[in-house]
Amino acid sequence: MIERSGYDRPPHPDTVAVHAGRADLAALGVHAPPLDLSSTNPLPDIVHGGDSYESMATGGHPLPDGGNVYARLWNPTVARFEEALAELEHAEAAVAFGSGMAAMTAAILAHTSAVGRGHIVAVRPLYGGTDHLLDAGLLGAETTFCAEDGVAAALRPDTGLVIVETPGNPTLDLVDIAAVVAQAGEVPVLVDNTFATPLLQNPLDLGARMSLHSATKYIGGHGDVIAGVIACAEDTAQALRRVRAITGALLHPLGAYLLHRGLATLPVRLERQQRSAERIVAWLAEQPEIAEVRYPGIGDVRGLVPRQMRGGGAMIAMRLRDGYPAAEVLTGSVRLFTHAVSLGGVDSLIQHPAALTHRPVAPEARPGADVVRISVGLEGPQDLIDDLAHALVRVAAAVA
Repeated sequence: MIERSGYDRPPHPDTVAVHAGRADLAALGVHAPPLDLSSTNPLPDIVHGGDSYESMATGGHPLPDGGNVYARLWNPTVARFEEALAELEHAEAAVAFGSGMAAMTAAILAHTSAVGRGHIVAVRPLYGGTDHLLDAGLLGAETTFCAEDGVAAALRPDTGLVIVETPGNPTLDLVDIAAVVAQAGEVPVLVDNTFATPLLQNPLDLGARMSLHSATKYIGGHGDVIAGVIACAEDTAQALRRVRAITGALLHPLGAYLLHRGLATLPVRLERQQRSAERIVAWLAEQPEIAEVRYPGIGDVRGLVPRQMRGGGAMIAMRLRDGYPAAEVLTGSVRLFTHAVSLGGVDSLIQHPAALTHRPVAPEARPGADVVRISVGLEGPQDLIDDLAHALVRVAAAVA
């Protein structure tokens, strides 16, 4: 936790992003956080080492006199990143995993089979991997999919978890987090907060129990780490750490090191990406080949963006007037955008969700074949507009 003595207000999120998880560096005599790659650790003795092992294997922390024992259970570099992310999310704790889907899996297991509850309520749209996992029932839980206003009606006595994503992937639909929490009552609500990041949205402040991130995206920000993380209260973190320890889903320390470093530049990256996205959205709205532009704030008649977000972010979805043929030409004609899945990095990406990330999703929930999703990077916004303009000329010629 950042030292606040001498200040009459909490530190700005930009300051938290730079300094969180680094409070003890001066005492260690270092400026950059250390990277601990040890897979195992010396034990002080059988008794203390065993007590520490039991603490971590059941979701607790290493004991001061027992050591870290084994890296599947605990790693100090991972713990530093978790501390930093938790502070950004206004949470007591955070738990990091080897991928966003590993994080989602742990949340489901910890709130269904591990506690004798076998039912989940999920609000669509969701990331394709999450939707596929829930729909397939691979973890033994039954899922009821519904719209935002149908959560209360979908609850059952054995409902262990409510899952929402806002802004939603890939169509950027917004969900009223506080309204879902009110409907859910005592059932914990998990919000996939990947698109918004902790800088633009803090679901726990709105009553959600967990805020999940595919840290692969904006938090890492450079397309070189696969990771997931969940911010939550300490009791929830203990349940998640127990699942993580048993399933071996701990994030590798090198990934945690890169994510912790990525947090420091997240504010400046996201601010620039959002400004560029807003400019591109305005330009796309005037193009005859585009039937609709989806971006948080456009058509927000409920005022959700000012109520629960601090900006629209840097993701854009658009519907092409000539459908799939136009989408195929557009994604194949860009030169500066990379035609690739994922998002949130320093370079701009473009993809067709129905054919890629959302291909395993049930047909009735799959995004339309006319939908293309853009992740805006750090390139000059006019260069990105010029690239899209070049590609849309190809689209117009191909469908004429």
